[in-house]
Amino acid sequence: MKVRIGIAPPPGDFVTLVDQAEAAGVDSLWLSEILYGPAVDPFVGMAYALARTTRLKVGTGVAILPGRHPVHVAKQLVSLAALAPKRVLPAFGLSPARPREREAFPVPGPRGAVFDESMELLRLLLERDRVTFKGEYFSVADASIGPARLDVWLGGSGPAALARVGRFGDGWLASFLTPAEAGTARRTIAGHASRFGRAIEEDHYGMSIAVGEPSAELAAAIARRRPDADPAALVARDWAAARDLIGRYVDEGLTKFVVRQTHPSPGFVDDFVRELKPLEN
Repeated sequence: MKVRIGIAPPPGDFVTLVDQAEAAGVDSLWLSEILYGPAVDPFVGMAYALARTTRLKVGTGVAILPGRHPVHVAKQLVSLAALAPKRVLPAFGLSPARPREREAFPVPGPRGAVFDESMELLRLLLERDRVTFKGEYFSVADASIGPARLDVWLGGSGPAALARVGRFGDGWLASFLTPAEAGTARRTIAGHASRFGRAIEEDHYGMSIAVGEPSAELAAAIARRRPDADPAALVARDWAAARDLIGRYVDEGLTKFVVRQTHPSPGFVDDFVRELKPLEN
């Protein structure tokens, strides 16, 4: 299975980072959904980075789907996929990482139910020439946007999230799980997919990991999402620890990774290429 490792942009000069990643042969660039602050919007950032490069793949890690109309999302993805074939990597999640941003993604019903129906409609729009759909929250008549050759990955690690990946996802991108927990989740997703008559490719399971001493914001996020876990088991303190952690995830069947620094440094891309790119095969 192909091991591939991408990066998440630290705060700073996004243009320079895109150019460095393209020149250095970095596999992929992943943009988080962070509304409040200077971080680049994931869809705007994807469009810009794809237009500026010829090889770099660009994805969302992760963007929030509930709170966006699935027809608009399908249109954006199909447009990007047509302009940059095989380089668009959308991954969606249930809720913003920062709870105070949740109000910016209003939903017409229970968030999980809206997510499921959004994914059902989004998949139809990406896979069929014309779609007529009447759900509890969304309806379209004779809509034509796709089809498009595009994999849609999903995040999350709770029971409902893993079932959702098995039902709708082409891949899984998670965070804040130990290698053993991720391996268990991978097997659970595969079981759900089988029950829905689907199969997820074996190399479509990934993990987002942080490298460096945890920042105050990261420590708070870990405490909020994983109060039962030792933060030291979820964050790689240095590059050597990152190599070891990725190796243990690979042993559990995960092969795709997004690496971010806890404290940005100007040599991030060079350090990444030297320390982690040799792990790709």
